Amino acid sequence: MVKYFKRMPVETHSIRNRSAVGRFPSVSIDFGLNTEEKEENPEVKHVEKGNACHQWLCKVCMCCRPKPDDDDITDTLVTGIDETDKEEGTDGEKPGPGDGELDELLLKVQSIDLIKSKSGQNRLEHHTNLYQSDDFIIRRGQNFLMWITLSRPFDPKTDKLHLELKTGPMPTVSKGTHVIITLVERLENGRWEAAVVEQKDKRIKLSVNSSPTAVIGRYKLLVETNSPNGKVTSTHDPANDIYMLFNPWCEDDAVFMDAENERKEYVLNDVGRIYYGTQNQIGVRTWNYGQFDDGILDACLFLLEKSMTPPSGWGDAVNVVRIISAMINSPNDRGVLEGNWSGDYSGGSSPTIWSGSLEILKEYHKNNGTPVKYGQCWVFAGVFTTVLRCFGVPSRTVSNFNSAHDTDVSLTTDIYLDENLDPIEYLNADSIWNFHVWTDCWMARPDLPPGMGGWQAVDATPQETSQGTFRCGPASLAAIRNGQVYLKHDAAFVFAEVNSDKIYWQRNLDGTFTQIYSEKRSVGHFISTKAVGSDERNDITHLYKHPEGTEEERISVETACLYGSKSNAYPSATAEDVSVEVSMDGLGPKMGGDADLTITLRNSSLENRTVFLHSQAAVMYYTGVHKTTVRKDKTEVEMLPNEVNILEWTLEYKDYKDQLVDQTALMLTLSGRVKETQQVLATQFSFRLRTPDLILKSIGNAVVGQKMAVEISFTNPLPQVLKAVIFHVEGLGLLTAQKINHGDISSHASVSLTEYFVPTLPGPRKLLASLDCKQLTQVHGRV
Repeated sequence: MVKYFKRMPVETHSIRNRSAVGRFPSVSIDFGLNTEEKEENPEVKHVEKGNACHQWLCKVCMCCRPKPDDDDITDTLVTGIDETDKEEGTDGEKPGPGDGELDELLLKVQSIDLIKSKSGQNRLEHHTNLYQSDDFIIRRGQNFLMWITLSRPFDPKTDKLHLELKTGPMPTVSKGTHVIITLVERLENGRWEAAVVEQKDKRIKLSVNSSPTAVIGRYKLLVETNSPNGKVTSTHDPANDIYMLFNPWCEDDAVFMDAENERKEYVLNDVGRIYYGTQNQIGVRTWNYGQFDDGILDACLFLLEKSMTPPSGWGDAVNVVRIISAMINSPNDRGVLEGNWSGDYSGGSSPTIWSGSLEILKEYHKNNGTPVKYGQCWVFAGVFTTVLRCFGVPSRTVSNFNSAHDTDVSLTTDIYLDENLDPIEYLNADSIWNFHVWTDCWMARPDLPPGMGGWQAVDATPQETSQGTFRCGPASLAAIRNGQVYLKHDAAFVFAEVNSDKIYWQRNLDGTFTQIYSEKRSVGHFISTKAVGSDERNDITHLYKHPEGTEEERISVETACLYGSKSNAYPSATAEDVSVEVSMDGLGPKMGGDADLTITLRNSSLENRTVFLHSQAAVMYYTGVHKTTVRKDKTEVEMLPNEVNILEWTLEYKDYKDQLVDQTALMLTLSGRVKETQQVLATQFSFRLRTPDLILKSIGNAVVGQKMAVEISFTNPLPQVLKAVIFHVEGLGLLTAQKINHGDISSHASVSLTEYFVPTLPGPRKLLASLDCKQLTQVHGRV
């Protein structure tokens, strides 16, 4: 007896999850559309599958079984089969690739073309064409293209398709290591999604966006199709694996760097210069970073894998550089290099023999993680820079002359003498190296207060442990410069390297020690790195410390040492009775005008006070990265007892107009000292310049199917011409996104334009508009 059965209908899903998780909803005044909404009740059609008896015979009779189709090159998984199959003796066997009519109707992937040649569009636009590999190497937060050849033409009305990317040993959607990329009608930046942009018979071309916070590493690519006849998942092909890197060309990536000449130097240059010697005799050697050489990317990814850290954290630049810092040295993790300062290099190579990173990284990878012998500071730094540039993190090798090594977190370099002024060798653990080499890397620091982004010091030389592991950084150069050593990671150690005082202590007869002398300019000289675009030496000491001997430098040192183990090495304030704060009137300054702030000094004592105040105004990226300083001032303020002194501070438009970046953010930093008490004052105040709004006015009644218009008005607030202005207008159910190339707008000129459209959907709707040009951004409006 043959039992007849039906196939269960295949469940289909919507193309995009319209909840738009993580995006801010638009807010605007509603259009009142004078049309009734029509309810649509589409009927779900259940397709009957005929010839069920014939299908059953094809499964149980060998002579009736169809032969496999030679054109089918994918593994298939067909869903929607009734559980009755198992009960009737088929042992759960699912139809194979050649199951007749059903197989012909399935949508299967036959081939994938990632357009991955070094000279192709993808790798050129992603700046990965220099990698000497045929792998598909791209950068996160950026669009790429791919072709998929299917077993039949793709029908968007009935067929569904999505991509799956998996990385790490246990890919998980919630941790970002398993990414499902659905098809959408229109791509939006900042998220994983794809759209069909071209179709040629059985071939479809996808445009794919990736997230700017995506985990870096190697992803397996799968394609899943879903049609009314079943679901099919493609076979994993290692040749189609995707290598994802950081993207310093993407504004939303934490490692974004906006100057192209700096990106060419700190990301794309594969040869550098490393400085050594003494402050009076600076030597230099060339170093081959070789980050694009064949096999180096795989060796760098091997480092991350060998660290045994979860791949879910590999999207965080701070975390990644911290992992690499530990993995370049060998004491804790059997990392790349074994350090040796003994002078006996038997069993390995002398550190001075190396002239590049390639041989070291390839040997480490080839030997499955056996540390390479031997390295010293410049070798650790050179290899570190190679790995960072390979991953897309802007980086440079830095040399510090007269570099202190603080061993007891005192933030001073301590010299202990006995009663006869002879050194006590067993106590003198601190030292000053003729030179020391580490690495700077560039990134935003959302984990720190604003202004701490930009260059960060990181060090792979195993000197001291950080959270139990030999590693160092990233430490913000801005924090180091101002003595904010309490900010992570390891700012105190790097501060001591570049700006600690050398303090001499003499032992007393009772065994205690007394400070007898302090050298204030003995540490941190000629901090050097290769110049951008040339082989010249670039002195960057000013990024690490204020000029020696200045009031700012002394404040920085004394502020830092308050957090050290020998805070009593400096006289503490006899009183703290003066305060400073910064305030702003109303909604704040407008773009195109002067920025006025108020500085309030309060003397709560019954005595006169003299305050030496230093101010610095800087342009900031919205990520907290310092772009440039636009103004510096010094002021001496005499204060009477219990006096409140109001200082008006103004930043003129001419001082900042050529330096602004997106989000128009600025920061005022104040530091100072009270003469009578030695009290230190410090504060920072962030503010932005308000941009004008676009004024939108609807013209006509908003009725579905009837033509109407919107008038957009704008006045240029700047005393300069806005060049190549673009307006962008869109509204769901009203107007598809339109870009309007308006041209130039004269200084303080007003313009208006009218855009016509026909509403297509009923109900409350919002129309949004924005303006963009090089001189002015963040201008928008709504109605």
